[in-house]
Amino acid sequence: MTRSLGIAAASGAVLCLDQITKAWAVAALDDRIIDLVWTLRLRLVHNTGFAFSAGQQLGPVLALVAIVIVGLLWLWRRRVHGRWASIGLGGIIGGALGNLTDRVFRGAAWGRGAVVDFIDLQWWPIFNVADAFITVGLVVVLIDLYRNERRRTGASPEGSA
Repeated sequence: MTRSLGIAAASGAVLCLDQITKAWAVAALDDRIIDLVWTLRLRLVHNTGFAFSAGQQLGPVLALVAIVIVGLLWLWRRRVHGRWASIGLGGIIGGALGNLTDRVFRGAAWGRGAVVDFIDLQWWPIFNVADAFITVGLVVVLIDLYRNERRRTGASPEGSA
């Protein structure tokens, strides 16, 4: 129960942070680009596709897939142990919900909305806070799963050569 509450809290926090930053980006970046440091800049784009803007005409399908993935991740939460893995899973779920919220509520029809992206490194596709949490959360969960598997099989994390 505590793990589920932690995952739900992390998901809710990521969802809120994502939507707040997107609302800011839509209001502040509509007609300008903000250069920050090195190649990092803030530039507003609307993405109706998925990763790297692929699948531009698949909005409703992507929304349904996101709903299924969030549901499966929520069911999978029982397999995640440890604080960091729970936070990572919460980040993945919250990020998926953030982008799903855009698809559902930022369009003229259900699932036809565009995801707001605004973090531009200029050498990587433009992304948003939700995307960042999905990526980092996935890495954290995978590291935790790897470490738990090593412990379960009795292998030392440093390797036994």
